Amino acid sequence: MMRALVIGLVATLAGCGFHLAGMRPLPEALRTVYIEVVAPYRVVQPPLETALRAGLQRRGAQVRGSSDAGTTVIRLSGLDERREVLSIGRDGKALEFRLVTQVDYQVLRDGQMLVEPGSLRMTRDYSFQPTQVLAKEAEEARLREFIQAEMAELILLRLEAQLGHRVPAS
Repeated sequence: MMRALVIGLVATLAGCGFHLAGMRPLPEALRTVYIEVVAPYRVVQPPLETALRAGLQRRGAQVRGSSDAGTTVIRLSGLDERREVLSIGRDGKALEFRLVTQVDYQVLRDGQMLVEPGSLRMTRDYSFQPTQVLAKEAEEARLREFIQAEMAELILLRLEAQLGHRVPAS
């Protein structure tokens, strides 16, 4: 009886199109991709680019090192990270901060726009203890990476939603 119930549940989930998070098949337009980051003074690869590349590769996309004909280009620009003071203590020192990260993106293939340009803005608040400066700096760095990893997942979700419903031109 229990075995039949489990088999029925698995068959129902498989039949309705259920997939584990991050394991859905990519739309055809995202199978071969080049990620272009427009940044004036880029020294290292931003965590957003790293996370987006890893998410695409994990789901079977070929992420190329250059934009060839027939390759979809995901252009990330205007990556802006800043820290804002939320509250100040009696001694005039900051007690709480807000990390704000914003990025613009667009998706092109062979010079034609596949997805309307979009923008994402995410924030995270955290408290600051002046006695634990090194620990809080490390926490801030981890929060920045986490925010950009979340942004990469949101960009992929948006692109899947917009490109997944598109009917290929005949």
